[in-house]
Amino acid sequence: MKILVLQDRLRSGGTERQSILLTRGFSAAGHSATLLTFRPGGALRPAADDLDIAALQPFDTGLDFFAPGLAAQARRLRPDVVLAMGRMANCHAGLLQRRLGGTAVVATLRTGKPLPWLFRRTLRSATHVVANSQEARAAAVGPHAVPPERVSVIYNALAFPPAVERSRDEGLRTRLGAGSGTTVLLSVAMFRPEKGQRELIGIAAGLPAGLDWQLWLAGDGPARAACERLVRDRGLAGRIKFTGFVSDPGPLYAAADVAVHASWSESLSNFIIEAQARGLPAVAAEARGMRECLVPDRTGFVVARGDHEGFRSALIRLIRESPGERKVRSDEARAFARATFDPSRQVEAYLELFERLGTRA
Repeated sequence: MKILVLQDRLRSGGTERQSILLTRGFSAAGHSATLLTFRPGGALRPAADDLDIAALQPFDTGLDFFAPGLAAQARRLRPDVVLAMGRMANCHAGLLQRRLGGTAVVATLRTGKPLPWLFRRTLRSATHVVANSQEARAAAVGPHAVPPERVSVIYNALAFPPAVERSRDEGLRTRLGAGSGTTVLLSVAMFRPEKGQRELIGIAAGLPAGLDWQLWLAGDGPARAACERLVRDRGLAGRIKFTGFVSDPGPLYAAADVAVHASWSESLSNFIIEAQARGLPAVAAEARGMRECLVPDRTGFVVARGDHEGFRSALIRLIRESPGERKVRSDEARAFARATFDPSRQVEAYLELFERLGTRA
């Protein structure tokens, strides 16, 4: 089978990591898989060097939507299936469906943000839609009026499946100023307003004075500088650390104690499922698919968006748990995430879907 995966650019986000993971998985299963981006480069481009990858723009114009010659390139590649990943790719997928005739074009719904008109049109015209959570599927079938039989749910896969168990990374904790009794709260996300890092800073700043905690904010992006200024202005530089972009956050997971997330734009949080797979309990603000990322009230807590006191109460509960209670919660989180978001299972689910769509063509 020839599979064409579309992504506008390989920036450092979760969808981009999923595009790379799926392309690699399709190839490993013996299929011809090409990852076609609109823009060249990006923070994750080096991680895709082993893939058949091409870019439509000969040089980076800085325009995510610009996809020169997309239909012509797709016709040359003659794929059996096109999988659109990300907002911009999905905006183009409807037009591609019309241009490619009988080729199966699969749209994906992986965001909680409002959808552009072209994206909404694609959901109605694509051969099939893959939602990455049950809540995303409900949005496709409900507000976007996609027939239920044309929508499947395939969860995100663990982009960093734990190959080996890591012990707590005391060296990293020491370098960042965390003591043996410090509870490290971790967030891994691109710095965009909708990812909620400013909220996390405010939530952490209101924790009781007697608690020993640090908040590590990993990632990069346009909102980082403003967050750094906020931390300096509030005198929190000793408590809140910015680690920058990391290609593999595994050492951060191994050094941290609790995952925290305040994003409102999710459909299924890659960060929370990765943290759960490493045994980190989580506290997260309500967002689409968030309750599917963990076992509510057991491996973590989901609080109403904007309920900062409720968020702090959940954090305080986890911080004050005994080691035995923490271990039980951690073991359940690890088992749940590794079974539910196993990469081989998710790749197989896509391939089974593609086979069904090809049979119907």
